[in-house]
Amino acid sequence: MRKGKGMIKKAIYPGSFDPVTYGHIDIIKRAAEVCDELIVAVLNNNSKSPLFSVDERVRMLIDVTKDLENVKVGFFSGLLVDYCREEKADVIVRGLRAITDFEYELQMAQTNRVMCPEVDTIFFTTDINYSYLSSTTVREIAGYHGDIRAFVPGIVADAIGEKVKEAK
Repeated sequence: MRKGKGMIKKAIYPGSFDPVTYGHIDIIKRAAEVCDELIVAVLNNNSKSPLFSVDERVRMLIDVTKDLENVKVGFFSGLLVDYCREEKADVIVRGLRAITDFEYELQMAQTNRVMCPEVDTIFFTTDINYSYLSSTTVREIAGYHGDIRAFVPGIVADAIGEKVKEAK
């Protein structure tokens, strides 16, 4: 299927993206192939203490998706279904790494469907090369000064390196 010529008009791929990993980028690229517009939406979750601010995560996502014409980056607080309505999205995109992801994501998809029947959820299974990868793992490795360049783009690795230096 050609980029931006899918049956899906507008989709939202939500997440914390703290930091964005190659696994996220894989899902972004594949989702962009099946929809006219994909919004990568950073969740501003006040109950977590992220490594990067929402603005920093948005800027990094803009940088790593700059070559994808039909991808936009935004942010939201509150309920995802409210953001979907605000953006007039047809679909929520979610990535699955393991069966434990599926159990949680299925519950969320069903809950969202009850609250917002006009929006459906589609799942992309993670490329096998990234099935073990999570932002939490990347942050933990970086915290011990490990090399994270196999997991995140250079610009993200550099930004994490700066955060780790600041934390000293």
